[in-house]
Amino acid sequence: MKTILIVDDSPTIIMSMEGILTKAGYNVAKANSAEAALQLLRNGSTYSMLITDLNMGKMNGIELIQNARQLPAYRFTPMLMLTTESQQSKRQEAKNAGASGWLVKPADTKALLGVLNQLLPGGAA
Repeated sequence: MKTILIVDDSPTIIMSMEGILTKAGYNVAKANSAEAALQLLRNGSTYSMLITDLNMGKMNGIELIQNARQLPAYRFTPMLMLTTESQQSKRQEAKNAGASGWLVKPADTKALLGVLNQLLPGGAA
């Protein structure tokens, strides 16, 4: 079963995302900051995908993706930005950092699962 790491400083968003993903058959890991997520990644935990918020405390989601992409195990892992931001310049900045996709909060369940199916062939299996 594939495990997705959700990174968001909002407990409500994490809970909502966890519900959607577990119903779809994915395992879910959670981090409430980019720093906590990066620690998990550096400690050798393996995830099939990373879904991160953009605006968080000290380190934002773009910086998290930049740092994660430098880790050999995560060079090609799909990384999705889930944020309230919709500016094209931010999307481009995220893409340049290595983001695989961008969804605007609140994420529509159908759209989210559609993106997951594109980025994670074979679904949750």
